[in-house]
Amino acid sequence: MKKKDILWLYLFLFAALTDIAFILEGNDDLRFFSKPLIILGLAAYFYQITRPISSTLLAKSILGALIFSWIGDVLLLWDHLFIYGIGAFLMAHICYIIGFRIAQKAPDSLLNVNFIKSFFYNLPIYFLAAFVFYLINPNLGTLKIPVIVYIIVIVSMVTIARERYGKCNPASFWQIFIGAFLFFMSDGIIAMNRFYQPIPDAGIIVMGTYTVAQLMIIMGIRSHILQPKMN
Repeated sequence: MKKKDILWLYLFLFAALTDIAFILEGNDDLRFFSKPLIILGLAAYFYQITRPISSTLLAKSILGALIFSWIGDVLLLWDHLFIYGIGAFLMAHICYIIGFRIAQKAPDSLLNVNFIKSFFYNLPIYFLAAFVFYLINPNLGTLKIPVIVYIIVIVSMVTIARERYGKCNPASFWQIFIGAFLFFMSDGIIAMNRFYQPIPDAGIIVMGTYTVAQLMIIMGIRSHILQPKMN
């Protein structure tokens, strides 16, 4: 890792810690300066380390996910733009799904997939998503359909991350899977806090899990690029 590349990670870390500090102080106005810098630093880092493969679909899809995440972060600074922010993150998850599918050995043919086995492996994820939806459903109103679509997409992202097991090197698998699951948790807390009941320190928990999730995913893609073959 080049020293000039790691400077972008320092920006990411500084912005994330500063943003959490502003949440603790209840200073939402200053978050307009800190929050956009979080993904900006991570995206710049990813762009630098993937310049040799910048033309590949893997690099483009992951960078696209970071760009849509940045747009979502900015839009969610305004409460009345919530639905648009969620739309941006929906696109980010779709980009991650594409990237996760590419960052593994060739997927099995549909004829060779054991759907029953896969269903039971993914059942805990389905259960958690269904439980969150059950709690927030009464208060969704006109957002019910968009939220259902969003849940389907983010659950797909997590399950595809899990299904990379044995199809990539272990470091890449665990980093991406943990990152995807933390992203899922972060979004779940947002949904519970907004549509079910207020959660103490929700803002800190959300940003903490979110920033670690994004970092883990990017580190997982980096591990795949550096060690493309399975151990």
